[in-house]
Amino acid sequence: MACLLIAIISLLYASVGQAGGTAFLSLMAFFGMSLTEMRPTALGLNIVVAAYSTWLFNRNKVVDWTILRPLLFSSMPASLAGGLIVLDGHMYKTLTGLVLLLASAVMIMQRGRAADRVCETPLTAIVSIGAALGLVSGLTGVGGGVFLAPTLITLNWASPKQTVALSPPFILANSTVGFVGTFFTGQFPSPDLALYAISALAGAVAGTIVSLNCLNPAGIRFILVAVLVIAGIQLVLA
Repeated sequence: MACLLIAIISLLYASVGQAGGTAFLSLMAFFGMSLTEMRPTALGLNIVVAAYSTWLFNRNKVVDWTILRPLLFSSMPASLAGGLIVLDGHMYKTLTGLVLLLASAVMIMQRGRAADRVCETPLTAIVSIGAALGLVSGLTGVGGGVFLAPTLITLNWASPKQTVALSPPFILANSTVGFVGTFFTGQFPSPDLALYAISALAGAVAGTIVSLNCLNPAGIRFILVAVLVIAGIQLVLA
């Protein structure tokens, strides 16, 4: 049952350029996985899903590396720093859930903005945003794409379509750094990680195909808001 749910989560999140770390964490909490295994397991699944999506989007030449490079330059060391901080279990879930709900509210308020109207991305600002997102990503262990997407759209630095392609490599980089960081805190993934990873990859393949061929900007925004709200409520109430 867990493998099937992981595949479904991966499909839904990959369709909007996300890896599913937030929902993976909620699912693992539901099945009673220990807190010391949850964060590294979710990050490991993020790496698998985001690696495939990054490869596919980059092959289709839809990743805007001009925006992504300065984001990664500052987010990766900040994510490592955040990953070395271990929060109390209740504080960790509450913080992550509240941030996701805030992100969904921002997305809803920005629903009337034209999808193709994109502003210049000031270098200092984008580096600062990358550092902030990386730190939050490291603290929560969700990879960062779920924070990156509403930020880029709200600041009008990328269209919804562009954001879908930017999120996987951002998630891949920060999840990899965070995954390594968890070992320094004594946290290790579930022994069933390989089995979960196969399920997540299957869902990612289907979800990325949906993203590339089926969704329009309005559909992307709607699904992203929905997964933010659901995951946020789950974590706050957990």
